[in-house]
Amino acid sequence: MKAGGQYQLLSFNAGFVDTTGFLGLQGLFLAHITGNFVTLAATLVMGTHGVLAKVLVLPEFILIVALGRLASLRMKARGRPVLRVVLAAMMCALLAFFVLAVVYGPFPDSDAPLALVTAFAGLTAMAMQNAVQRVHFASMPPTTLMTGNITQAILDADDLIWKLEPVDAAATRARLMRSVRSIVSFAAGCALAALLYYWFGFWCLAVPVAVGALTAISTER
Repeated sequence: MKAGGQYQLLSFNAGFVDTTGFLGLQGLFLAHITGNFVTLAATLVMGTHGVLAKVLVLPEFILIVALGRLASLRMKARGRPVLRVVLAAMMCALLAFFVLAVVYGPFPDSDAPLALVTAFAGLTAMAMQNAVQRVHFASMPPTTLMTGNITQAILDADDLIWKLEPVDAAATRARLMRSVRSIVSFAAGCALAALLYYWFGFWCLAVPVAVGALTAISTER
C-alpha cells in the first residue's frame, strides 16, 4: 500500500478512537491532548468525574512518545523495518484497548482504576501514531489535529481561487488535496464510531484494530 493510503487509514483510526474514547470514557480524548486541557477545566468547574484521567494523559503521552522514539532509533541502527514494527505495536495497543474496554466497560467513572488502564492502552496507540506521523509522514498533514488541516486547506484554496500572490499552483493543489483527504478520513472515522458505539458499545473498537492490522501488514518499511 502506498504511503497516502496508509496515511488515510491512520486519519480514519484517529477519528474513530478519539470519538469512542470520548463517548466511552466520559469525555476523554485519546488522539490529541489539547481537548483534555479544555475538558479538565470544565470538569474542575462542574465537579464531575474524570479529573485524574485528564491530568494523567499528558505525562503518559510524553512517556510513550519518548520511549517510542528511542526504540525506533535503536531499531533503525540495527537495520530493522521500523515503520512496520511500530505500526504492529500500535495495532497491539489498539487490541489491548478493545479487549479491556469490552471486558471491563462501560465506565461511568473514567478515574476508576480499570478505566485508567483501558484509557492508557488507547492513549498508547494514539501517542505512537502521533510520533509515527511526525517521523515517517512528515510531509503529510497531521492525522489527529484537524484544526490546522482545515486552516491550511482554507489558505491553499484562497491562494488557488483568488491568486492574490504568486504560488506554486501544482504544489498548493497537492497540499490542499492531502489536507482534504485527511479531514474527510478523520470525519468518516468519527461518524462511523459514533454510529457503531450507539449500536454495539465498545465492540465497535474491532474496527480500528482491523484497520491497524491492515496498515501494519501493508507496509514494507
